[in-house]
Amino acid sequence: MKCPVNRLTLAIGLLAAATAVGPTVASAAPSDNATVNLIRLLVEQGVLKQDKADALIAQAEREAREVRAANSAAPIVAQAPAANGEVRVQYVPAVVRQQIRDEIKAEVMNTAKQENWAAPNTFPDWASRISFDGDLRLRGESRYYADNNSDRITDFAKLNEKGPFDVNPDSSSDLPPLLNTREDRTSILRLRARFGLKAQLAEDWVAGIRVATGSNDNPVSTTQNLGGGFGKKDIWLDQGYVSWTPSERLTLTGGRIANPFMSTDILYSHDLNFDGLAALFDQPVNRAVSVFGTVGAFPVQYSDDTATSNGFDKEGSENKWLYGAQVGAKWAINDHHRIKGAAAYYRFDDIAGERSSTCSPWDGEPACDTDETRPTFMQKGNTLFQLRNNTQNPALGDNTPDPQFVGIASEFELLDLNLVWDADLPADFKLRTQANYIHNLAYDEGDMRKRSAGKFVNNVDESGNLKSGGDAWMLQFTLGNALEMRKAGDWNLFAGYKRIEPDAVPDGFNDSSFHLGGTNAKGYILGANYGLADNVYATARWLSSEAVYGAPFDIDVLQLEVNTRF
Repeated sequence: MKCPVNRLTLAIGLLAAATAVGPTVASAAPSDNATVNLIRLLVEQGVLKQDKADALIAQAEREAREVRAANSAAPIVAQAPAANGEVRVQYVPAVVRQQIRDEIKAEVMNTAKQENWAAPNTFPDWASRISFDGDLRLRGESRYYADNNSDRITDFAKLNEKGPFDVNPDSSSDLPPLLNTREDRTSILRLRARFGLKAQLAEDWVAGIRVATGSNDNPVSTTQNLGGGFGKKDIWLDQGYVSWTPSERLTLTGGRIANPFMSTDILYSHDLNFDGLAALFDQPVNRAVSVFGTVGAFPVQYSDDTATSNGFDKEGSENKWLYGAQVGAKWAINDHHRIKGAAAYYRFDDIAGERSSTCSPWDGEPACDTDETRPTFMQKGNTLFQLRNNTQNPALGDNTPDPQFVGIASEFELLDLNLVWDADLPADFKLRTQANYIHNLAYDEGDMRKRSAGKFVNNVDESGNLKSGGDAWMLQFTLGNALEMRKAGDWNLFAGYKRIEPDAVPDGFNDSSFHLGGTNAKGYILGANYGLADNVYATARWLSSEAVYGAPFDIDVLQLEVNTRF
């Protein structure tokens, strides 16, 4: 194959030769043309054959003559190569070698820019401001139910979704939708995949987008059951936000954002994202202490513009909002002990349902005026009541159908206290102690009875006494050689206990694995993590729970996972 030596290749070779050359003596007299001398040196080093060198020397001397003829009339003396191929190269001063380097560098860079080969892995400027990340989790899950569980526990979330449901036993013999409480579900293969993009728009502006899997628009889980006849899986917009950082201590962000608060999953699921606006600050006090905080406003549910109770008049606005404020501190006690704590206040405006005015579905009314106060999404556990104040059909009396939706009976104003203590122990062990206590300041049984007109549908005993509460707490310990799984060989063990009373928190936003989501649950968690490779780790988790109040309802969940991140 013919491989001609182009000028750029020759120049690079000359640069190497010029750098290395010193006083070298051969049998031929030196030329006053530095290029000729360097070509002869390449012959001496075995880089070029003599016939190719002769052609290059002739070309170099011809070009030199043309340049000299154009610039002056000075005589040009050509020097032919020695017959035996031996050359004598004069010493090249350092200043000349540096000049050669600069000229060749300029020529190389110019050619590189024109041919776009000098940096083949670079991208346009806009691409350098974009970064990607993601994670994928493969989970095998089994769910075990106690044989003595009640088989009459209503699935109120499905009742609201499919309803209204006729609750009058004199007009309907149908059972309401029921939760599975006795039939085990084993070896469910599940997948969670998330992929995010972050763009640095300017020095202090960032935009981000993340998509994720999910069986539906459930806000507390992005896990997708596999199977379904090998059908394609859904992808949802999980995050979409813009952040502005006017100073290194303050960030303002809006859109669909990651949870901006320090919290645990007895209140907010780890998969929960927030719709709304938040301001976050972080201010060092000294080398050991810093303070941080978050304030935010988040729309939970807007009124339906098409909602109507009579087909003509639109229902009033029943927008539901979450307002939150948190302040906390981080304290590095010494090289081996670190504490992080925070106190937060959350107010859920208009999250409770409202009892309707008199309503007559039997007379053709398509809806009642408080139907839209039912929650958009819920799991289970909160105290609920019948929203509709339905009248009887005079012609049917007690046999008049009573189609109902249900709403939440309690308001929620939460005091949330969190504490995390990380300790470095001997033998390279690390221990994390985490505690969380939540109290619903708005829990009031008298207000709940007044709001519901006594029409509770759960969390009451046979005498009609309310069986609920407004407190939740969690304690968990993690012990191992690493608290965060990053590298191969990292490992830890964890154990914890949770107790969540029915109306301590809204049941629609917390962890969907413990007791399969919601409130009115207590029990323990045991598990272990092990790093299989960098950014790949395995998890085994056992969650055992039972109902705090009411009918027996025990659920055990086994989860085996492979987690990856990139």
